[in-house]
Amino acid sequence: MNISIFGLGYVGSVSLACLAQNGHRVIGVDVNRDKVDCINDGRSPIVENGLDEMIAAQRAKGTVSATTDAGAAVSETDVSFICVGTPPTSQGHLNLDGIFGVAREIGAAIANKKNLHVVAIRSTVLPGTNRKVTELIEGASGKKAGRDFAVVSNPEFLREGTAIKDYFHPAYTLVGSEDERASKVMAAVYEGIEAPVIVTAIRPAELIKYVNNSFHALKISFANEVGSICKKLGIDSHELMGIFCRDTKLNIAPNYLKPGFAYGGSCLPKDLKALCTIAHDFYLKCPLLESIEASNEIHKGRVLETILESGRQRVGFLGLSFKEGTDDLRSSPIIDILEKLLGKGFDVRIYDKNVRISQLVGANREFILQRIPLISRFILADTAEVVGNSDLVVVVNNDAEFPRVLENLPPDRIILDLVNIDFPGKAGRENYRGIAW
Repeated sequence: MNISIFGLGYVGSVSLACLAQNGHRVIGVDVNRDKVDCINDGRSPIVENGLDEMIAAQRAKGTVSATTDAGAAVSETDVSFICVGTPPTSQGHLNLDGIFGVAREIGAAIANKKNLHVVAIRSTVLPGTNRKVTELIEGASGKKAGRDFAVVSNPEFLREGTAIKDYFHPAYTLVGSEDERASKVMAAVYEGIEAPVIVTAIRPAELIKYVNNSFHALKISFANEVGSICKKLGIDSHELMGIFCRDTKLNIAPNYLKPGFAYGGSCLPKDLKALCTIAHDFYLKCPLLESIEASNEIHKGRVLETILESGRQRVGFLGLSFKEGTDDLRSSPIIDILEKLLGKGFDVRIYDKNVRISQLVGANREFILQRIPLISRFILADTAEVVGNSDLVVVVNNDAEFPRVLENLPPDRIILDLVNIDFPGKAGRENYRGIAW
C-alpha cells in the first residue's frame, strides 16, 4: 500500500520506518528540509534505538522517501497519516495549528482524486479534533466525508527507547472510525502485526491516550508514595512491589477499573486510612493516597445530586450492601446517601435479600444501627413492593434477580444505575441514567 506521513518527528519517523518494513511504500512529508534530507540520505531525523539502521535499509530498498511537497505525496498515496506535533499553549491547551494546516493541505491535494483517500490522525489530540479535521478537508477539497474520503483516529502507544518493539508488538491497534471501508483499509495497513485491530467509535479513540498516560502517571506516583513509606519502615520497596505485581487477578488486572459506584466495605476504607496514618506518623506527605478518600466522597455526592435533581421524592433502592452476595453494610457507600435522603424527608424503600437486620451480628449490626437506627422500617422483603411505590429506582449492586425487576418497570420510572447492570430493554429505555456513563 502507498502511504504518506505528515510530520517527521518522533512518531512520524518511527511509523515511516516500521510501515516500510511491513511491506508498504511510504513517503514522509515535512516543512523542515533537514528532516526530509535525513530520510532521503537514509538517516533518522531522531535518536531512537535501531531506527537509523531500519531507515537506511528501507531507503536502500526504495520503500521510503521524503518531500516538502504535500500535494505530490498525497497524489501518490492512498492513506495519509497525520503525525505532526501538538505542543501545549501557555494556558495548557493544545496548539492544533499544525494538525489543521495539514488537514487543509490534504484537502487541497485530494480535490482531483477519484479513489477513496483515508486520513489517519496519529497525533495525540482531544475529542472533537477528528470532526474538525473532517470539516477542514471537506472545505478545502469540495468533497464529502464518507463518500470521497474518511478520517479515522489511530493513536500511537510508543515509548521512547523501545518504539520499534512497541510498534511491532502492541497490546492492540486502535482505530476510531465511522466508515467501514476505511476500517478495512486500516486493518490492511497493520496486517502482519500480531495484535488485534480494535475498531471503535471516534471519540473514545481520541481520548484513550490521555487516559493511558494519566494512569501511567498515577501508577508511578502511587509506587513512589509506597516506596517513601517503605523506606521509613525499613522495608524493601522493590521486593514489596514485586510481590504486588505478581497478583494479576486483582492488582494488575481489569478488576476495579470499570466506572461504577464509590468503593466501600470493611477493608478498602480501613486499610487506606491505615496506610495514610502510617505516612502521617512519619511526617510524609502522600497527596495521592490522601486524595483517594476525597475523590470517593465526591463521587457519592454525584449520586445524591442526581437523585435530588430528579425531582422524585419516592426512591427505591435495589441493594444495600456494598456489593452483591454479602450482607456486609460496614462503610457501604449507599448508607451515606440514605442518611441524607431520610434527613430531607424522602420516602425511601430498600430491598436486599441478603440483609436481614434481625440476623446481623457484631460490628456489622453495630455500624448500621448507629448510622440509621430505624433502618428496618425501610427494608422490605419484596421487590415488587419497593419498585411499585417508587418513582426513582436506584440500582446499588448487581444481584442476579435485578435485571428481571428492571425489565418489568413501567416506562415512567427513572432508573439510576450505579453498577452498569445489564437488563432487557436497557438501550431503548428513555428514563435510564448511568452514574458515570
